Amino acid sequence: MILLLSYPFFAAMIYILSPMVSLTKTRYDGMRMTMKGEKKMNSSWRFFIIVETLLLLFAIWQIVNNVALLLLVLFGILNIYVALKKHPRSGFQNFQLVMGGLIIFFSLVNSPALWMMAVFAVLFIGLKGVEISGIDFTKNAFWRKKQMVMVQTDQLKSHNNERKKQQLFGNQRIGNDVYEWDDINITLISGDTIIDLGNTLLPKDDNIVIVRKGIGRTRILVPVGIAVSLEHATLAGNVLFEEEQFSLKNESIKIYSNDYDENPRRLKIITNSLLGDVEVIRV
Repeated sequence: MILLLSYPFFAAMIYILSPMVSLTKTRYDGMRMTMKGEKKMNSSWRFFIIVETLLLLFAIWQIVNNVALLLLVLFGILNIYVALKKHPRSGFQNFQLVMGGLIIFFSLVNSPALWMMAVFAVLFIGLKGVEISGIDFTKNAFWRKKQMVMVQTDQLKSHNNERKKQQLFGNQRIGNDVYEWDDINITLISGDTIIDLGNTLLPKDDNIVIVRKGIGRTRILVPVGIAVSLEHATLAGNVLFEEEQFSLKNESIKIYSNDYDENPRRLKIITNSLLGDVEVIRV
């Protein structure tokens, strides 16, 4: 009987305390994330201090091993010491103070290690500022621009000579107008290229898509029911074909879909790139 009467009490206590436990856990997770961020920042500044200290020791070693430079630095320090020792300072002591500072400055400027210290400090602080602010300067970089190639078909027309100007970088869309299917031949320096064949009824023949690119990702959207062969050569990159992934390093690969020999509608894809991934996606 006592257990039966105490059960509602314990249930009510659990109901009341569960949000507090959840809130405590959330605060603990937040504190743990904050501590991780602070630890990461501290390790970065620790690395900065170590590098700057090593460069400073290297600069001192350079000055000590250069007799003329060492004498100039000592002469500048001596002038500053004499000027600061006398009170009140006259005009000559002020001149000595300024002259000693200039001598030390121009002596240290001749040390490559101090220049390395300054350059490293500027780069580190600048990159840290960008990281904290969350600004992405590569958002509009040319290698991240996209190219969309929309392919549609129309009834057969007479073939005439045709000449087109190609774009070397991405951010281009081809296929705003309906036109007869023709083989695709694209050359790019860099960019994210998408060739969409999703709304295309390919003729019963060998249809060819050729893409030559320096750097960037290439995606080719192929309708279901089309047999596909892919021939790709690259310096470094991945290939995604029929839900299989291949990693290539200065290699070439030639692969076929399972129905390539029986299907009358075939698409041959030939791609070459220096760096970048190629994906053949069914739609």
